[in-house]
Amino acid sequence: MDRKAPDLDGLYRDTVLDHYRSPRGRAEIPDPDVVNSGVNPLCGDEVEVALKIAGGSISKARVHGRGCSISVASGSMMAELVAGMHSAEAGKLAETFRKMMHGEEPPAGMDIGDLEALKGVRNFPVRIKCAMLPWTTLVDALRMHGEGRARGEVPTTTETGGENA
Repeated sequence: MDRKAPDLDGLYRDTVLDHYRSPRGRAEIPDPDVVNSGVNPLCGDEVEVALKIAGGSISKARVHGRGCSISVASGSMMAELVAGMHSAEAGKLAETFRKMMHGEEPPAGMDIGDLEALKGVRNFPVRIKCAMLPWTTLVDALRMHGEGRARGEVPTTTETGGENA
């Protein structure tokens, strides 16, 4: 029987488009513990991350953004992955994703979910900031929560560590 190899580029493209067209993590969170906003001044992408954190774990994550398909899809994937994670684990996932955007493979056995579909972004350096915006905004939100602050100013990708993103 002659089988064709799966079209991985098409599968990844479909995954990104699915997250863009039907973003996850859009439900309002009543009385979030921390809210942070970020913007990419190079392209105008905007994102707001709101978290409900109980006992050090993210019980709910809301990501609302306006921007390109990569930024919106990345935020949608992030919202799915971090809900239920301990804050430290979410920070580790954010660092893993940052490294993946710069060519490193995720550690063996680490579940990165649909983030796999964004691996191709690293071939387009100007788009890495788009993919990283929700994640840098999340990392800042977690830091703010650790410092006892509930609401952040509007950082840009260059103010949130994005210059290395």
